[in-house]
Amino acid sequence: MSGKFFMLYLVGGTVALALLIYAIVTAYPDINHSGALFYILPTLALYYMAFKTYHAKKDSELM
Repeated sequence: MSGKFFMLYLVGGTVALALLIYAIVTAYPDINHSGALFYILPTLALYYMAFKTYHAKKDSELM
């Protein structure tokens, strides 16, 4: 994956996490678990893609 999308994935994951927290807080007594799963899956996917795009090159250590 291209490293130039790291910040995009990170910001998207953070926004999705904020929406998840907002949805849970506003519907606290009657939390819809399938609705929460609807927010959890994109959040995890965006954070996973941000993790996969972030890499530090350590070529100097190999020599």
